[in-house]
Amino acid sequence: MPKIVTLPGDGIGPEVTAAAVQVLREVAPDVTIEEHLIGGVAFDTHGDPFPQPTRDALKDADAVLLGTVGGAQDSAWNLLPRHQRPESGLLALRKALGCYANLRPVRVQPGLEHLSPLKPELARGVDILIVRELLGGVYFDGDRKIDGDTAYNTMRYTTAEVERVAKVAFWAAEQRRGRVTSVDKANVLEVSELWRRDVTALRDRDYRGIHLNHEYVDSVAMLIVSDPSRYDVIVTENLFGDILSDLAAVIPGSLGLMPSASLGDGAGLFEPIHGSAPDIAGKGVANPAAAIMSAGMLLRHGLKRPDAANQIDRAVALALRAQPTRDLGGTADTQTFTRAVLNALESSPAVG
Repeated sequence: MPKIVTLPGDGIGPEVTAAAVQVLREVAPDVTIEEHLIGGVAFDTHGDPFPQPTRDALKDADAVLLGTVGGAQDSAWNLLPRHQRPESGLLALRKALGCYANLRPVRVQPGLEHLSPLKPELARGVDILIVRELLGGVYFDGDRKIDGDTAYNTMRYTTAEVERVAKVAFWAAEQRRGRVTSVDKANVLEVSELWRRDVTALRDRDYRGIHLNHEYVDSVAMLIVSDPSRYDVIVTENLFGDILSDLAAVIPGSLGLMPSASLGDGAGLFEPIHGSAPDIAGKGVANPAAAIMSAGMLLRHGLKRPDAANQIDRAVALALRAQPTRDLGGTADTQTFTRAVLNALESSPAVG
Protein backbone atom coordinates (compact mmCIF):
# COMPACT_ATOMS: atom_id res chain seq x y z
CA MET A 1 0.00 0.00 0.00
CA PRO A 2 1.62 3.29 -1.11
CA LYS A 3 2.50 5.79 1.62
CA ILE A 4 2.21 9.52 1.04
CA VAL A 5 3.63 11.97 3.57
CA THR A 6 1.93 15.37 3.58
CA LEU A 7 3.70 18.44 4.92
CA PRO A 8 1.09 21.24 5.00
CA GLY A 9 3.51 23.80 6.43
CA ASP A 10 2.62 27.44 6.99
CA GLY A 11 0.16 30.10 5.85
CA ILE A 12 -2.36 28.78 3.34
CA GLY A 13 -0.43 25.50 3.13
CA PRO A 14 -2.77 23.55 5.43
CA GLU A 15 -5.86 24.75 3.52
CA VAL A 16 -4.69 23.92 0.01
CA THR A 17 -3.07 20.66 1.14
CA ALA A 18 -6.33 19.56 2.76
CA ALA A 19 -8.10 20.19 -0.56
CA ALA A 20 -5.50 18.14 -2.43
CA VAL A 21 -5.84 15.30 0.08
CA GLN A 22 -9.63 15.25 -0.44
CA VAL A 23 -9.05 14.75 -4.16
CA LEU A 24 -6.31 12.17 -3.63
CA ARG A 25 -8.59 10.09 -1.43
CA GLU A 26 -11.24 10.16 -4.15
CA VAL A 27 -9.01 8.88 -6.98
CA ALA A 28 -6.58 6.75 -4.94
CA PRO A 29 -8.48 5.40 -1.92
CA ASP A 30 -5.88 2.69 -1.31
CA VAL A 31 -3.03 5.04 -0.35
CA THR A 32 -1.94 5.74 3.21
CA ILE A 33 -1.61 9.45 3.98
CA GLU A 34 0.45 10.56 6.96
CA GLU A 35 0.80 14.22 7.99
CA HIS A 36 3.92 15.81 9.53
CA LEU A 37 5.35 19.27 10.23
CA ILE A 38 7.77 21.45 8.30
CA GLY A 39 8.70 25.13 8.18
CA GLY A 40 7.75 27.73 10.75
CA VAL A 41 5.12 25.61 12.47
CA ALA A 42 7.72 22.86 12.85
CA PHE A 43 10.15 25.30 14.45
CA ASP A 44 7.47 26.50 16.85
CA THR A 45 6.76 22.91 17.88
CA HIS A 46 10.18 21.26 17.71
CA GLY A 47 12.71 24.10 17.49
CA ASP A 48 13.69 22.83 14.02
CA PRO A 49 12.12 23.67 10.60
CA PHE A 50 12.82 20.10 9.44
CA PRO A 51 12.50 18.05 12.65
CA GLN A 52 13.54 14.47 13.22
CA PRO A 53 9.99 13.01 13.27
CA THR A 54 9.49 14.39 9.77
CA ARG A 55 12.85 13.05 8.60
CA ASP A 56 11.98 9.63 9.98
CA ALA A 57 8.59 9.59 8.26
CA LEU A 58 10.20 10.18 4.86
CA LYS A 59 12.32 7.03 5.04
CA ASP A 60 9.54 4.74 3.82
CA ALA A 61 7.45 7.29 1.91
CA ASP A 62 6.59 6.72 -1.75
CA ALA A 63 5.89 10.41 -2.34
CA VAL A 64 5.73 13.70 -0.44
CA LEU A 65 3.06 16.39 -0.86
CA LEU A 66 4.15 19.80 0.42
CA GLY A 67 2.03 22.86 1.11
CA THR A 68 3.98 26.08 1.71
CA VAL A 69 6.59 27.35 4.17
CA GLY A 70 7.34 30.78 5.60
CA GLY A 71 5.52 33.77 6.97
CA ALA A 72 5.10 37.48 6.35
CA GLN A 73 8.14 39.71 5.90
CA ASP A 74 7.83 40.92 9.48
CA SER A 75 7.43 37.41 10.87
CA ALA A 76 9.54 36.51 13.89
CA TRP A 77 10.71 33.48 11.90
CA ASN A 78 12.72 35.80 9.65
CA LEU A 79 14.74 37.01 12.66
CA LEU A 80 15.96 33.50 13.47
CA PRO A 81 19.45 32.29 12.52
CA ARG A 82 19.36 31.22 8.87
CA HIS A 83 19.51 27.49 9.59
CA GLN A 84 16.36 27.75 11.74
CA ARG A 85 14.22 29.71 9.29
CA PRO A 86 11.32 27.97 7.50
CA GLU A 87 12.99 28.15 4.08
CA SER A 88 16.03 26.28 5.43
CA GLY A 89 13.70 23.43 6.27
CA LEU A 90 12.59 23.31 2.63
CA LEU A 91 16.17 23.22 1.32
CA ALA A 92 17.01 20.47 3.80
CA LEU A 93 13.93 18.53 2.67
CA ARG A 94 14.97 18.68 -0.99
CA LYS A 95 18.47 17.57 -0.12
CA ALA A 96 17.24 14.73 2.09
CA LEU A 97 15.07 13.41 -0.74
CA GLY A 98 17.83 13.81 -3.32
CA CYS A 99 15.53 15.84 -5.58
CA TYR A 100 17.81 17.11 -8.35
CA ALA A 101 15.23 17.78 -11.10
CA ASN A 102 12.37 20.23 -10.69
CA LEU A 103 9.54 19.88 -13.22
CA ARG A 104 7.34 22.92 -13.58
CA PRO A 105 4.58 22.79 -16.20
CA VAL A 106 3.46 26.12 -17.63
CA ARG A 107 0.06 25.53 -19.22
CA VAL A 108 -2.66 27.99 -20.18
CA GLN A 109 -6.00 26.33 -19.56
CA PRO A 110 -8.45 26.50 -22.51
CA GLY A 111 -10.94 29.27 -21.96
CA LEU A 112 -8.70 31.10 -19.48
CA GLU A 113 -6.46 32.86 -21.99
CA HIS A 114 -7.93 36.19 -20.91
CA LEU A 115 -6.23 35.84 -17.52
CA SER A 116 -2.75 35.88 -19.02
CA PRO A 117 -0.85 39.17 -19.25
CA LEU A 118 0.01 38.08 -22.80
CA LYS A 119 -2.30 38.70 -25.72
CA PRO A 120 -4.82 35.83 -26.03
CA GLU A 121 -3.36 34.76 -29.36
CA LEU A 122 0.05 34.35 -27.70
CA ALA A 123 -1.26 32.66 -24.57
CA ARG A 124 -3.56 30.21 -26.35
CA GLY A 125 -2.23 26.66 -26.31
CA VAL A 126 0.93 27.42 -24.30
CA ASP A 127 2.24 24.15 -22.86
CA ILE A 128 5.84 24.29 -21.64
CA LEU A 129 7.66 22.03 -19.20
CA ILE A 130 10.65 23.64 -17.46
CA VAL A 131 13.15 21.16 -16.02
CA ARG A 132 15.43 22.91 -13.55
CA GLU A 133 18.51 21.38 -11.95
CA LEU A 134 17.85 21.70 -8.24
CA LEU A 135 20.83 20.58 -6.15
CA GLY A 136 23.88 22.11 -7.82
CA GLY A 137 25.26 25.34 -9.19
CA VAL A 138 25.70 28.66 -7.47
CA TYR A 139 23.08 28.02 -4.76
CA PHE A 140 24.85 24.97 -3.36
CA ASP A 141 28.54 25.47 -4.12
CA GLY A 142 30.49 25.80 -0.89
CA ASP A 143 33.04 28.16 -2.40
CA ARG A 144 31.36 31.38 -1.21
CA LYS A 145 32.36 34.19 1.09
CA ILE A 146 31.87 37.78 2.20
CA ASP A 147 35.26 39.27 3.00
CA GLY A 148 35.06 42.95 3.90
CA ASP A 149 34.22 44.85 0.73
CA THR A 150 34.44 41.72 -1.43
CA ALA A 151 32.00 38.85 -1.82
CA TYR A 152 31.85 35.89 -4.18
CA ASN A 153 29.86 32.80 -5.06
CA THR A 154 30.86 30.14 -7.55
CA MET A 155 28.87 28.11 -10.06
CA ARG A 156 30.14 24.58 -10.50
CA TYR A 157 28.75 21.52 -12.30
CA THR A 158 30.03 18.04 -13.07
CA THR A 159 29.19 15.91 -16.08
CA ALA A 160 27.28 13.52 -13.84
CA GLU A 161 25.08 16.36 -12.50
CA VAL A 162 24.37 17.67 -15.98
CA GLU A 163 23.56 14.26 -17.42
CA ARG A 164 21.16 13.20 -14.69
CA VAL A 165 18.92 16.25 -15.09
CA ALA A 166 19.20 16.20 -18.89
CA LYS A 167 18.00 12.59 -18.87
CA VAL A 168 14.83 13.74 -17.10
CA ALA A 169 14.29 16.42 -19.75
CA PHE A 170 14.80 14.01 -22.65
CA TRP A 171 12.53 11.44 -21.02
CA ALA A 172 9.83 14.08 -20.56
CA ALA A 173 10.18 15.19 -24.17
CA GLU A 174 9.59 11.62 -25.30
CA GLN A 175 6.18 11.77 -23.60
CA ARG A 176 5.39 15.17 -25.14
CA ARG A 177 6.35 16.74 -28.49
CA GLY A 178 9.94 15.54 -28.73
CA ARG A 179 11.71 18.90 -28.47
CA VAL A 180 14.23 20.06 -25.85
CA THR A 181 15.73 23.52 -25.51
CA SER A 182 18.84 23.59 -23.33
CA VAL A 183 19.46 27.01 -21.81
CA ASP A 184 22.91 28.28 -20.87
CA LYS A 185 25.30 31.21 -21.26
CA ALA A 186 28.07 29.38 -23.09
CA ASN A 187 29.32 32.53 -24.83
CA VAL A 188 30.74 33.84 -21.55
CA LEU A 189 30.68 31.03 -18.94
CA GLU A 190 32.94 27.99 -18.93
CA VAL A 191 30.46 26.10 -16.77
CA SER A 192 27.89 26.63 -19.54
CA GLU A 193 30.35 25.29 -22.12
CA LEU A 194 30.49 22.08 -20.09
CA TRP A 195 26.69 22.06 -19.76
CA ARG A 196 26.20 22.43 -23.53
CA ARG A 197 28.83 19.83 -24.36
CA ASP A 198 27.40 17.22 -22.00
CA VAL A 199 23.75 17.76 -22.95
CA THR A 200 24.66 17.41 -26.63
CA ALA A 201 26.71 14.27 -26.03
CA LEU A 202 23.89 12.64 -24.07
CA ARG A 203 21.33 13.39 -26.78
CA ASP A 204 23.65 12.05 -29.53
CA ARG A 205 24.33 8.90 -27.52
CA ASP A 206 20.95 7.95 -26.07
CA TYR A 207 18.15 10.20 -27.37
CA ARG A 208 18.66 10.61 -31.11
CA GLY A 209 14.93 10.90 -31.70
CA ILE A 210 14.75 14.13 -29.69
CA HIS A 211 15.22 17.47 -31.41
CA LEU A 212 17.70 19.53 -29.33
CA ASN A 213 18.58 23.17 -29.65
CA HIS A 214 20.64 25.46 -27.41
CA GLU A 215 19.70 29.02 -26.52
CA TYR A 216 21.24 31.69 -24.31
CA VAL A 217 19.34 32.52 -21.13
CA ASP A 218 18.87 36.20 -21.98
CA SER A 219 17.34 35.29 -25.33
CA VAL A 220 14.99 32.78 -23.69
CA ALA A 221 13.89 35.38 -21.15
CA MET A 222 12.66 37.49 -24.05
CA LEU A 223 11.22 34.72 -26.23
CA ILE A 224 9.36 32.87 -23.48
CA VAL A 225 6.99 35.84 -23.18
CA SER A 226 7.02 37.02 -26.80
CA ASP A 227 6.81 33.62 -28.53
CA PRO A 228 6.08 30.97 -25.86
CA SER A 229 4.67 28.41 -28.31
CA ARG A 230 8.19 27.80 -29.63
CA TYR A 231 9.04 25.81 -26.48
CA ASP A 232 8.20 22.26 -25.46
CA VAL A 233 10.71 21.17 -22.78
CA ILE A 234 13.29 23.60 -21.40
CA VAL A 235 16.21 22.26 -19.35
CA THR A 236 18.66 24.48 -17.50
CA GLU A 237 20.80 24.88 -14.41
CA ASN A 238 19.66 26.02 -10.98
CA LEU A 239 20.00 29.82 -11.13
CA PHE A 240 18.73 30.24 -14.68
CA GLY A 241 15.91 27.78 -13.98
CA ASP A 242 14.85 29.68 -10.88
CA ILE A 243 14.53 32.93 -12.81
CA LEU A 244 12.98 31.53 -16.00
CA SER A 245 10.40 29.39 -14.21
CA ASP A 246 9.22 32.36 -12.14
CA LEU A 247 9.05 34.50 -15.27
CA ALA A 248 7.06 31.85 -17.11
CA ALA A 249 4.77 31.38 -14.12
CA VAL A 250 2.94 34.62 -14.95
CA ILE A 251 1.82 33.33 -18.36
CA PRO A 252 -1.23 31.32 -17.11
CA GLY A 253 -2.39 34.37 -15.15
CA SER A 254 -2.15 33.18 -11.54
CA LEU A 255 0.38 31.41 -9.35
CA GLY A 256 -2.63 29.46 -8.10
CA LEU A 257 -2.46 27.47 -11.33
CA MET A 258 1.18 26.38 -11.04
CA PRO A 259 2.05 22.91 -9.66
CA SER A 260 5.50 21.34 -9.56
CA ALA A 261 7.33 18.07 -9.05
CA SER A 262 10.87 17.58 -7.79
CA LEU A 263 12.33 14.19 -8.69
CA GLY A 264 15.54 12.42 -7.84
CA ASP A 265 16.94 9.34 -6.18
CA GLY A 266 14.13 8.73 -3.69
CA ALA A 267 10.55 9.77 -3.07
CA GLY A 268 9.46 12.70 -5.20
CA LEU A 269 8.39 16.04 -3.74
CA PHE A 270 5.22 17.65 -5.12
CA GLU A 271 4.13 21.19 -4.29
CA PRO A 272 2.37 24.30 -5.57
CA ILE A 273 4.81 27.07 -6.37
CA HIS A 274 2.84 29.90 -4.77
CA GLY A 275 3.92 31.28 -1.43
CA SER A 276 2.33 30.96 1.99
CA ALA A 277 0.13 34.07 1.45
CA PRO A 278 -0.17 34.90 5.17
CA ASP A 279 -2.52 37.79 4.39
CA ILE A 280 -5.30 35.35 3.41
CA ALA A 281 -4.33 32.38 5.58
CA GLY A 282 -7.25 30.98 7.55
CA LYS A 283 -9.87 32.84 5.52
CA GLY A 284 -10.78 29.88 3.31
CA VAL A 285 -10.34 31.80 0.06
CA ALA A 286 -7.02 30.41 -1.21
CA ASN A 287 -7.01 28.86 -4.68
CA PRO A 288 -6.22 25.14 -4.21
CA ALA A 289 -5.87 24.34 -7.92
CA ALA A 290 -2.06 24.23 -7.92
CA ALA A 291 -2.00 21.96 -4.86
CA ILE A 292 -4.59 19.66 -6.44
CA MET A 293 -2.64 19.56 -9.71
CA SER A 294 0.51 18.83 -7.69
CA ALA A 295 -1.35 15.83 -6.31
CA GLY A 296 -1.97 14.85 -9.93
CA MET A 297 1.76 15.09 -10.64
CA LEU A 298 2.34 12.96 -7.54
CA LEU A 299 0.13 10.25 -9.00
CA ARG A 300 1.79 10.53 -12.42
CA HIS A 301 5.45 10.67 -11.40
CA GLY A 302 5.48 9.37 -7.83
CA LEU A 303 3.03 6.46 -7.94
CA LYS A 304 3.07 5.82 -11.73
CA ARG A 305 -0.69 6.18 -12.06
CA PRO A 306 -1.15 8.30 -15.20
CA ASP A 307 -4.85 7.47 -15.59
CA ALA A 308 -5.64 8.86 -12.14
CA ALA A 309 -3.48 11.91 -12.87
CA ASN A 310 -5.38 12.50 -16.10
CA GLN A 311 -8.65 12.32 -14.15
CA ILE A 312 -7.47 15.09 -11.84
CA ASP A 313 -6.25 17.26 -14.70
CA ARG A 314 -9.60 16.98 -16.49
CA ALA A 315 -11.56 17.66 -13.31
CA VAL A 316 -9.50 20.76 -12.46
CA ALA A 317 -9.97 22.11 -16.00
CA LEU A 318 -13.75 21.69 -15.68
CA ALA A 319 -13.82 23.26 -12.22
CA LEU A 320 -11.80 26.26 -13.38
CA ARG A 321 -14.44 27.04 -15.97
CA ALA A 322 -17.42 26.29 -13.72
CA GLN A 323 -16.25 27.71 -10.37
CA PRO A 324 -13.24 30.06 -10.78
CA THR A 325 -11.66 31.32 -7.59
CA ARG A 326 -11.25 34.96 -6.64
CA ASP A 327 -7.73 35.29 -8.03
CA LEU A 328 -9.18 34.20 -11.39
CA GLY A 329 -11.99 36.75 -11.35
CA GLY A 330 -14.58 34.37 -9.87
CA THR A 331 -16.20 34.03 -6.46
CA ALA A 332 -15.42 30.45 -5.41
CA ASP A 333 -13.68 29.93 -2.09
CA THR A 334 -11.35 27.02 -1.33
CA GLN A 335 -14.02 24.51 -0.45
CA THR A 336 -16.38 25.54 -3.26
CA PHE A 337 -13.65 24.98 -5.82
CA THR A 338 -12.65 21.68 -4.22
CA ARG A 339 -16.24 20.48 -4.34
CA ALA A 340 -16.37 21.43 -8.01
CA VAL A 341 -13.32 19.24 -8.66
CA LEU A 342 -14.85 16.35 -6.71
CA ASN A 343 -18.14 16.72 -8.59
CA ALA A 344 -16.27 16.64 -11.90
CA LEU A 345 -14.49 13.46 -10.80
CA GLU A 346 -17.78 11.81 -9.92
CA SER A 347 -19.25 12.65 -13.32
CA SER A 348 -16.18 11.36 -15.16
CA PRO A 349 -15.61 7.60 -14.84
CA ALA A 350 -12.17 6.30 -14.01
CA VAL A 351 -9.97 5.27 -16.92
CA GLY A 352 -8.09 1.98 -16.80
